[in-house]
Parts: sequence; C-alpha cells; structure tokens
Amino acid sequence: MIYVDHLTKSFGDHLVLDDISEHIAPGEKVVVIGPSGSGKSTFLRCLNLLETPTSGKITFNGTEITDPKVKIDEVRRQMGMVFQHFNLFANLTIRKNITLAPVRTGLMKQDEADELAITLLKRVNLADKADAYPVQLSGGQKQRIAIVRALAMKPKLMLFDEPTSALDPEMVGEVLEVMKELADEGMTMVVVTHEMGFAREVGSRVLFMADGKILEQNEPATLFANPQHPRLKDFLSKVL
Repeated sequence: MIYVDHLTKSFGDHLVLDDISEHIAPGEKVVVIGPSGSGKSTFLRCLNLLETPTSGKITFNGTEITDPKVKIDEVRRQMGMVFQHFNLFANLTIRKNITLAPVRTGLMKQDEADELAITLLKRVNLADKADAYPVQLSGGQKQRIAIVRALAMKPKLMLFDEPTSALDPEMVGEVLEVMKELADEGMTMVVVTHEMGFAREVGSRVLFMADGKILEQNEPATLFANPQHPRLKDFLSKVL
C-alpha cells in the first residue's frame, strides 16, 4: 500500500529523517517506537505530506504522492489521520465534526453522513454525545471521536500520531480498545506510540527508530524478546 524510497527530511541544518526506505502492505499494523526526537512523528506526517520530504519518493496505492502534479487533498481522503491533541472543531457539535468532511468533499449527502455518524458513534459507545460539543467531553471521549471522524471518510489507511500520549492514564485503555477493534477488522494502520503493550499485542510489525533511521524491525514477539541493536536494547530496558 505504501512504498517509501530513500526518504530524507531536514529542518534547516537538522537532519530528521536519514534515507529511509520502507514498504507497508495492505492489512499490516505497523507500530513505530523509539525515543523522543527520533523522527517517528515526522516519518508518519511525511506519509500523507503534512510534512514535505526534502528528498525521496512516497507511493500510496500506486500513486506517487511526492509528484508535485498529484492532487494531494484527493489522496488524503483515503488516509485517516488521528493526532495527539484531537483537533476537533470546538464550535461544532460532535455530529457536525464527523459529517463535515464527507459532505464537503461530496463523498456523501448530509442525511447519509448523519446516519453513518450515529452508526460510528454507537460503535464507540458515544451515540448520546452526538449533539454535545467537544468541551463537554473527556480526553478519552474526544480521541474516540477523532478516530470516528477519520473513519467517516472510509479510508484505506489510518495513521495515528501518539494518540494516547495526551490522555490521563485511565482514559488510555478506551482509545486503545477502539484501535484494537480496527486492527482486528483488517484496517491498514501505522501507529506512532509509547504504548509498548499495544505494540506487542496489536502490531504485525514493529519499527524501532532512533537518530532519523529505522535501526531494527521485526514482528513484536521477537523484537521485544530478542532485540539486536544496542540502541533498541537500551530503549527497551528503560520502557519495559
């Protein structure tokens, strides 16, 4: 589904991503772990061009999205994105937050979008919040709404950028549960997270990043039980 070829990203003189090549297949749940400042979120944001690569090529579903002629907004409709800080529209009800993009982009009519919104809200046990505003919700509820809002566009791929790091500990589980359900249903996912339990349980593959490079990757059981790279061994000794 995604091919990344020799991706580099610099901010001024600071090299954040250093010649990364990677392939993510349909249905994979790729979890990206690593210390702060390792380039994880920048890598994720390059996958839908929220960050523009300095060099390299990214292909999504057969389309080279780094080609300047590509209409990136049309491609992004197929890529759901969930951020660390929810990014809900404070002045809109939850229902409007969910239906805004599908209706504006012509994906569906308002009544169809409303029906889908309620279906998705029932799925995350928040149907009673359809006419509430974001300020009336807890952090965990807001993040579940953010996931639902992304799903309303019926994406082929979901990108999660540390979706639980801004939450109180007791709210983390309810968000991870929704993500686990998505994984079980076969959604292709790329998840940047500090939740090692989630990486171990849900990931089909775990990438360890440090210093702008992918230093090691493997299926979770092997990577956590038998790390090879010294940086990964050191990292896991601190977080497990």
